[in-house]
Amino acid sequence: MSKRILILDDNQDILDIVHETLAYEQFDVKGTSNGEDVMPFVEEFNPDLVILDYRVAGMNGGELCKQIKCHPKYKDTPVIIFSAYINHDDELFDYGCDAIINKPFDLTELVEKVNSLIS
Repeated sequence: MSKRILILDDNQDILDIVHETLAYEQFDVKGTSNGEDVMPFVEEFNPDLVILDYRVAGMNGGELCKQIKCHPKYKDTPVIIFSAYINHDDELFDYGCDAIINKPFDLTELVEKVNSLIS
């Protein structure tokens, strides 16, 4: 069974390319551009990994990461935060994420980080 990855990004182009790249790598991928969908999707989809954009329309991906990490069932689910805000890695790790990918990012780096967290 393929590993499940949930992606949140309000930039449709990024959502599409990440979805396509990870699907090509044989992952089962679900994406959303709405931060309010994340926790319901986590509960329904039961992902093996979650990728969150740090700044999503009206929401904070770091806070969503905290919600996932505080949930008893999903506390061990790896979370990657996408961020265009370089030099804020320490602040982002404070949310409990397992990795940070700075935008713009290389798709090879994305695949390597995903594989290192859920292989």
